[in-house]
Parts: sequence; structure tokens; C-alpha cells
Amino acid sequence: MSSPDPQVRAARNLADPPPANKSQKKSQGTPQNEPQGTTDSTTEDESTENRSTDSTAVNRTGDRAEDKAARSRPRSRGPVVAITGAATGVGELLAARLVASEEIKQVVAIDERRGEVSEATWHILDVRDPAIAEKLRGADVVVHLALDLDLETDPAARTAYNVRGTQTVLTAAAAVGVHRVVLCTSAMVYGALPDNDIPLAEDAELRATAEATGVGDLLEIERLGRRAPRAHPGLHVTVVRPTVLVGGTDTALTRYFESPRLLVVAGSHPTWQFCHVDDLVTALEYAALEKIDGEFAVGCDGWLEQEEVEEISGVRRMELPSAVALGAAARLHRIGLTPSPAGDLAYTMHPWVVSVSRLHDAGWRPSWTNEEVLAALLEEVEGRHTLAGRRLGRKDATAAGAAGATVALLGTAALVRRARKARRRI
Repeated sequence: MSSPDPQVRAARNLADPPPANKSQKKSQGTPQNEPQGTTDSTTEDESTENRSTDSTAVNRTGDRAEDKAARSRPRSRGPVVAITGAATGVGELLAARLVASEEIKQVVAIDERRGEVSEATWHILDVRDPAIAEKLRGADVVVHLALDLDLETDPAARTAYNVRGTQTVLTAAAAVGVHRVVLCTSAMVYGALPDNDIPLAEDAELRATAEATGVGDLLEIERLGRRAPRAHPGLHVTVVRPTVLVGGTDTALTRYFESPRLLVVAGSHPTWQFCHVDDLVTALEYAALEKIDGEFAVGCDGWLEQEEVEEISGVRRMELPSAVALGAAARLHRIGLTPSPAGDLAYTMHPWVVSVSRLHDAGWRPSWTNEEVLAALLEEVEGRHTLAGRRLGRKDATAAGAAGATVALLGTAALVRRARKARRRI
């Protein structure tokens, strides 16, 4: 979701879906969208306010006719599902899937701009706006996907958006009689620790800290989700926790695979469990249809050891002492040269794979394997160059690759010198 506020770029880490040749190959039926649209009167007023009176009248008449025809199609007696963050990424994919489902009565799409899923009923507003309550009236289930986990967003602005938005959606949903809200966080909330079970049970203690990008926000969102049913009897909250999400995403963990060498901290035991956006969308559909509730993880079956990742990727490792890797990452982030705090490294050092047994028990199965998702990720990031989480141009990447092992991966000395020179010029 793109926000007109430059401080807020919501859900940018769940960016547009991957190229059609990859997602269609494994997709379980996500539909392709037609360009014509249906919309509600609020959206139509906003989108045509600068047009001529005659043109506005013609467009309104045509759209109302299409809207009426779309709503008169025979539909199931299933739920009305509202989706926040529906214009891009996972929200868009989920909206497209649900409008094609005979088990869904109606899809209400909410975002700060109108998306391409024409069959949905669109409302254009910020999820922090209390007016969202009226837009949710009549919905049975709300799937809240309007989150900002963009690496480049100011952390304070990101937290303000994520926490306030979730708080507003939960309160508004309860106020108008919505009986279920589905929240999407991440399996990162379990924490990456050397003594984690492999795999973790889905009801394992959440031991993450706020040291990694966005994880503090996700922990607070989960806290709000646990508290909401106590504050609003009759409201149920389902929490979906994907593992390393791949498919048009940009996170510290996907950028790990853009580096010229895969950083391995000496003495660590990394394991990898991926989740393709196609599989996340079908898991969210299960939650929206109330085929599963409570808190559950979603991802591929099993996991990959670091050695398997290196063999599949063909990218060699570079092993560094913990003090060197963590110290350099902390310094680079502190002086503003990299977007990722040192806490992100923990998720490449220690295991945090999780069981997906609850979804299996509900009848769901992933359509992607870890090996297939890793191959898709490598194809997606081909040609990108990242050092310590910082994107580089081709010229910078070539120079860094010849600068020696430590500098090539972490870029500490060169980047610090560059920052000092820049300050002196100012």
C-alpha cells in the first residue's frame, strides 16, 4: 500500500506479486483481474472530483450499473470479508482470490488508493481513521493487512502507523459487530535463539525482542490481538504467522540472498524455512472462512540447513566471529548507512523454524517446497547487490567485491570513511 504521507509507506515489504511465470506455475487459482471496476459512492466522488460535471455524471451512471450487476450475481451465503491493505501485495492477491470464491458472499477492499480488483467494493481511507468503522459495517470477518514493514521507513513513523492502525481496526470492528479479525504478523515473533526447538511448536513462548526490524511492532500487534476479545466480548481474533516470506517482498531476510557472500557467524546454526506468498494467501483464505482459528504458523514443510542453502544457491559463505559481525552491523546502522539493525542478524544465525501442524490438521497443504521458494527468491533477486542490508549500484558492488572479505560483506571501513567525508563537505 502506498501512502500519500511520505512518513508512511504501508505494507511496502509486501510489495507487488512476483512475475506471472512464477506465481502462475504454483498458484492455486489466484485470478487475473479485469480492468473495469466497481466502486462505492465515496470512492467515485474522490476519483472524479476534478472532471467535468457531464463526464462525472456519465461515469457515475456507468459504474453504478456495473456495481449493481456485480452485486446481483448469484453468490454463496458465505461471509462478507473486509481486507485492509487490499491495493497491493498480499492484500491484493487475497482480494483477487476471495472475489472468485463461491464461498465468499462479498469482498470489501480498504486502502489509501484504489486497487485493481474490480469486483470488490472499495473504500479509500487510512486505517487509522475512526471513520473506518462505518466501512466495516456489515462485514463478518476483517483481514488486517495494512502494515508498514518497509526497511527504509522511519522506525517511529512505522510503529505509529502499525500500532495505531491495528488498534483502530480492532476497536472499529468490535463496534459494528464484526465477529472475527484476522491479523498477519510473522514467525519472527518466536525469536531466533540458539536453544530453540527444531521445529518450534506453534504455541511456544514468544521470546523475540524489539531489536530486529519491525518485530517490536509485531509483538505489540499480537498483544493487542490477545487483549481485544477480553475488552470486546464476542470478537474473535486469529493470528497468522508466516515464516520467511518470498514473492515480491523486500525484507532484511530476502536481502541476505542479494549479498556476494552469505554471512555465517562462527559457531551459529542457521536453519531456513520459507513461505511463498501464494501459500500465505491460501492460509489467509482458510482463516477468513473460519476453517481455522487461534494462532498458527504458515510455511513450507520442513526446513533447510545452511549447507543446503549454499549448495542450492551456489553462493559461497563467509564466516566471521560474532563480535566482528554484530559490532560492524551495529556501527553501520547507528551512523545511518544501513537500514537493518544488528538484531536482524540473529535470524540468520539461530533456528526459528516452526511447525505448521494446525493448518495441516485443518486440511491445508503448502503448494511450494523450501527448495522451490529459495529458487524463486534467487531468480527474483538476480542482478541486485546488497552489502550489510544496503543496496548498491553495479559499480559499487564490483568495487566492494574486490575489497577483501570483511569489507566485501560488511563494508564497514569504506562506508564509514565515505560518511565522514560527506559530513566534512557539509
